[in-house]
Amino acid sequence: MSEATPNRPRLSAGPGRLLVISGPSGVGKDTVLHDLFRLDPSLRYSVSYTTRSPRPGEIDGVSYSFVDDQTFAAMVEQGDFLEYAEVHGHQYGTSLQRVREALSRAEDVVLKIDVQGSKRVRRRVAGEALFVFLLPPSKEELRRRLIERESETPETLELRLRNALVELAEAEKYDHIIVNAQVDTAARRILEILEASRHPEEVTP
Repeated sequence: MSEATPNRPRLSAGPGRLLVISGPSGVGKDTVLHDLFRLDPSLRYSVSYTTRSPRPGEIDGVSYSFVDDQTFAAMVEQGDFLEYAEVHGHQYGTSLQRVREALSRAEDVVLKIDVQGSKRVRRRVAGEALFVFLLPPSKEELRRRLIERESETPETLELRLRNALVELAEAEKYDHIIVNAQVDTAARRILEILEASRHPEEVTP
């Protein structure tokens, strides 16, 4: 994992809320998010850009916006990203324009990004976003889930597991930590956190 130094455009947050979700590969982020959007269809998912190839079942513009290295580099140069980083040998970035437009429409925006990107977003919009980290029930379960995906070579599997140890060490820096033992339970807990942030005056100290 290597960290890029992004341009620093400001995020003009609108009335919508920004929800940042991170967790190691294999923790089940996509599955939890699928259930989260089923529970609350009003949520807006921010589709990230990436230079990696689509996995089976992934759709361009829905799962990710898939671009080549040259296009991604040009977007970095133009300051198009809220955050971006190299993860597992590929580039990932969050579109600043997409997030701004959704927030300005009072939509709650969900970002699924790694811990590097989360750090940058936290620096830029500290106090204006919710940060949730998904944990696996155990490291053994994380390995099992990665193997069951059948999308990794032995080399990339070990790389993701090594990176997971680094990512897990960042969990305490998040506002909320949720163990993804049951997908529906994890999704409902995230929605509860978001609902509480929408109506903070209703929360009992």
